[in-house]
Parts: sequence; structure tokens; C-alpha cells
Amino acid sequence: MDPRLQPFTRTVLLLHVCWLWSVQCLSVRFTNQQSVYAIEGQNLILEAQIELLEGERVAKVTWEHSAKTSGKSSTVAEFPHKVSDERVTMEQQGATLKIRDCQAGDGGVYTVTVTDQSGQRRSAQQTVQEYLAVNHVSVMVNVSHSILHCMEAWGTEPSFSWLHEKVAVTEKVGHVSADGTSLIVSGTFCGHFTCVVSNKLGHSSATYTAEPCESTNRSTTAVVVFLLLLLLLLIASSLAFLMWRRHKHGQNRRERLGEPYEEDL
Repeated sequence: MDPRLQPFTRTVLLLHVCWLWSVQCLSVRFTNQQSVYAIEGQNLILEAQIELLEGERVAKVTWEHSAKTSGKSSTVAEFPHKVSDERVTMEQQGATLKIRDCQAGDGGVYTVTVTDQSGQRRSAQQTVQEYLAVNHVSVMVNVSHSILHCMEAWGTEPSFSWLHEKVAVTEKVGHVSADGTSLIVSGTFCGHFTCVVSNKLGHSSATYTAEPCESTNRSTTAVVVFLLLLLLLLIASSLAFLMWRRHKHGQNRRERLGEPYEEDL
């Protein structure tokens, strides 16, 4: 066979197989198979990947939305040139759906259906969840094992960090678990331990108060007292020296005034 005819022959054979066995020559999918989070007031962008045989083209793309609460389905947009809301736009020949100023009701399941010129239809779904702020942070303690556990109610993508006496925890204090939720205290179990939970919408914290760190307080007090005593000692020494000099100067002056008077006698 002429090598120049091989690409054409493969295409014809593939089309024939697609027609005989209903192979999915048209495909559509989302790159991110996990749920997408929508932040209220920001833009929501859903991107589908559409694959066609060479020479084929997209005839129609339909985006449908099934609300999370009611389950009611509605058509959000159709390519070409049909949208149900002024906040909605499409790009990349309908493969990308963009919703401006996202609202709570925009969460749910989005289904994109692609139809090619031969009438084949393929669909894919993407779940959109509302991005929630962190809430109700609390700290539990296992005193016998010197472990603190931080918990948070329902925030999306929470990130955990720990403070001891309002300063980031160091290895001297203890070490944090891989997920950040637990603090294993290796130093003295005393003072204030604070767990800070944050995400894109803000942060919240909770504090566990143990016994006061007495050794630290005592050493600090001792240093302060020592410095005060040293300062008082320096002041007292300076005053004593000045008084001694004044007294010495007075004696020398009386001696000089008394010598001529004694010679005249």
C-alpha cells in the first residue's frame, strides 16, 4: 500500500468502527474529577475537555444545573449564543462556563452535554459546593500524654497552626502532626496553647490554658530584681564617693585658711 494513503485509510477504518460498534469517537470530561468550590461573590469557572476525531466539529454544547437543595434542573447556557443569566458567559466554543458574582444557589451538579455534527451526544458532570468559612474551633487535651487536639466544625479546606504564649510553636515546645490538628508537647506542659484554623475566608482560634510557667516567671523576676539591686548599688556607691570628695575638699580648705593666722601668733 502506498504510504501516503495510510493516514487516510486509518481514519476511514476508525470511522467505520465507530459507526459499527458505537465506539465513543466523541468524548467530554472534566480534568478535575473532584468537587469544585464556589466562593460567594467571586467567579466560578468550569472547564470541560472535548475530544473529537479530526475533521469533526461541535454542533451544540448545553450546560444544565441541578440545584443542591431542591434538585430542580434548569438550562444555564447553550452554545452557540444562549444564556439564562447575565452573569453567565461561555468561552472556548462552549467548553468553558463562567459565572460571575457567585451566589449560594449556584451550588449543585452541573452537566455539560456535547453534540457533534453527526448527532452523537456525550455528557459529563461536575459537582460544585459552597466554600464555607471556618467555625467553632475547639481544643481537647490528653494531659497524661501531653497531646493537644484541635477540631473545627465545617470549614472548607481548613489549615491548622499552633501558638504557645502567642508565639509560633518551636521544637523546644513540641512538634505538630502532619495534618496540623495535633500538638505533641515535648517541653514543660504550661502556659497558653492556641490553635488557629484558617482558610480563604478568614480564621478562627481556640486556646487551652495550662498551669502557669512558674520557672520562667521566677527566673524573669529574679533577673529584674538583680538588675534593680545592681542599679541601686551603683547609685549608692556614686553618692558615697561624691560625699567623700566633698568632705575631703572641705578639710583641705580649712587647713589652708588656718596656716597664716597661726604664724602671726
